[in-house]
Amino acid sequence: MKYEEALKYDKRTYLQYYASLLRIKHLLIFTFITNNDYNSKNIKISLFFFFFALEYTINSLFYRDPKIHQIYNDNGKYKFIYQIPQICYSTIISAIITIFIKFMSLSESYIISLKHSENLDNYSKIRKFLFIKFLLFFILILILLLSFWYYLGCFCSIFRNSQIFLIKDTLYSFLLSLLYPFGLQLLPGIFRIPSLRVQDKRRKCMYIFRKIIQIF
Repeated sequence: MKYEEALKYDKRTYLQYYASLLRIKHLLIFTFITNNDYNSKNIKISLFFFFFALEYTINSLFYRDPKIHQIYNDNGKYKFIYQIPQICYSTIISAIITIFIKFMSLSESYIISLKHSENLDNYSKIRKFLFIKFLLFFILILILLLSFWYYLGCFCSIFRNSQIFLIKDTLYSFLLSLLYPFGLQLLPGIFRIPSLRVQDKRRKCMYIFRKIIQIF
């Protein structure tokens, strides 16, 4: 909603707003628990598995000569503390890429706008638009997954002794991606809830800033 509309209609508490963000932003909750939105369940499940494949691939991109040499110097022992920067970088990069992928696949905003529209012509237009959007999404996902499969196949055939390291890094990155939304989504409410108490230009800036944070 626009600021003026939210000021008038949004009466949610901080915890209610926080819970609504988790339903949208947390990967597991969004995919398997949130059922009352206007997004395709099949597409949400596709996004879930794509995100894991993306994490897997991005982690493999960090395996260069210095890292392989470090594994050799450590006698093949997995040292978690050395992997923390890579795990964090991989999680951040995957999250940013997923934002653009979600933009191409989710339909909730269009369905909501259609519900509030009184023009029946919009139905056929949005239906056609969503069909093209979903088609492009599945084509893009297919191309990316084939690319991931090819690269990971080459990686695992060359660096056979590093496969266990890569799997562990991927699992830790995926776990981090499931944990950080619980902390990150605390921030938007800190700016949104106070901004809706009284109408003010400075509070409107807080409301807009909240939208920027909420992207992630």
